[in-house]
Amino acid sequence: MLDLNYVRENIETARKRLADRGFLLDVETFQRLDGERKSVIYDVEKLRQQRNTASDEIAKLVREKVDVTAKRNEMKVVSQQIKEKEDALRAVEEKLFQFATVIPNLPDPSVPVGPGEEQNVEIRRVGEPPKFDFQPKSHWDLCPPLGVLDLERATKIAGSRFPLLAGLGARVERGLINFMLDIHTREHGYREIVPPFMANSNSLFGTSQLPKFEEDLFKVRDTDYYLVPTAEVPVTNIYREEVIEGDRLPIKFTAYTPCFRSEAGSYGKDVRGIFRQHQFNKVELVKFTRPEDSDAELESLVTNAEEILKRLKLAYRVVIHSTGDMGFAASKSYDIEVWLPGQNAYREISSCSNFDDFQARRANIRYRPAGGGKVRFVHTLNGSGLAVGRTWIAIMENYQQKDGTVVIPEALRPYVDGQSVIRPETVI
Repeated sequence: MLDLNYVRENIETARKRLADRGFLLDVETFQRLDGERKSVIYDVEKLRQQRNTASDEIAKLVREKVDVTAKRNEMKVVSQQIKEKEDALRAVEEKLFQFATVIPNLPDPSVPVGPGEEQNVEIRRVGEPPKFDFQPKSHWDLCPPLGVLDLERATKIAGSRFPLLAGLGARVERGLINFMLDIHTREHGYREIVPPFMANSNSLFGTSQLPKFEEDLFKVRDTDYYLVPTAEVPVTNIYREEVIEGDRLPIKFTAYTPCFRSEAGSYGKDVRGIFRQHQFNKVELVKFTRPEDSDAELESLVTNAEEILKRLKLAYRVVIHSTGDMGFAASKSYDIEVWLPGQNAYREISSCSNFDDFQARRANIRYRPAGGGKVRFVHTLNGSGLAVGRTWIAIMENYQQKDGTVVIPEALRPYVDGQSVIRPETVI
């Protein structure tokens, strides 16, 4: 959530920066609600002052043994007026709060301005896409004959956009999870978390999925529980409504979770294969930092995620999102896109974002500076390290052989009992 004091004091700047990301700030409504709030606060304070003055007068008259019945009756009326004004203040503040909940974060000045992904800017490319002396297949054609992917039975069990992996295909998926967690915990300094795989509405509000993106979530009927769309939600909310000691920052967590998304609005997009699913596995990276450190921490977070692709020797590129292509809560985002021969394109495998204090304000996550001083909001960051299913796809497509087999990357072999090739298996 934005700092409304900043919006109040920099209304035109806020309006322009939000317009850069395609959001029209309703300045008239904001100023009307804000003016109403100020007016009610003035009335409440005036009535309270009146009551305090009268209380002093009544105390003096009592000491002088003067009848104060009429004066006390007047104060009852004033107290009732104060209550009504306080109720009105709560009501207008709630309206202002609800108004603010759907305003996206302000884009960082370094973000390229543009309405969509066409204005994203490539930062770097790493590795060369493999060259084949045959026509490479997409994973949906390559993997079913190997017996490691069964899309028809997955659809029978649950419907479209669910995976069913088997045999060495399932082992590779599980191995990737452990491979990623080991690198991030042993080499990058993240602490591993196993969080709940469901979260309540307060948690989803804190990370900005609610109220704006409820249609993207799976809700458990007759409860306040939602299946987590990403480990970002439970891990970021570890510190909701808490004050962290500043000398502990930065705090870095990594977590594996299954993720569940309705994929609302993606009708007809990536319908083949398992690239865009309702259920998928992901290893997430989450950071809590001091404001002055968050830019550098974003760069290192991207580097940490890239390292997985480097170890697997997969070609990729890094792009920075334009203002119009960023997520709702982000102030700055990078995508890491892996090369997929079956699609002859780079496709997103990780999105890494700095949210500044946007999520921290919603979740009330603050820190106490080590040297003393006023408690401040932390900055939060997160990114995929990586999306496991998309990494699985990248391995299958990039390491496919002419005879239909798939070579397992060297770095991953210790996680699959040293096996080096996926050969046709008995189908399920």
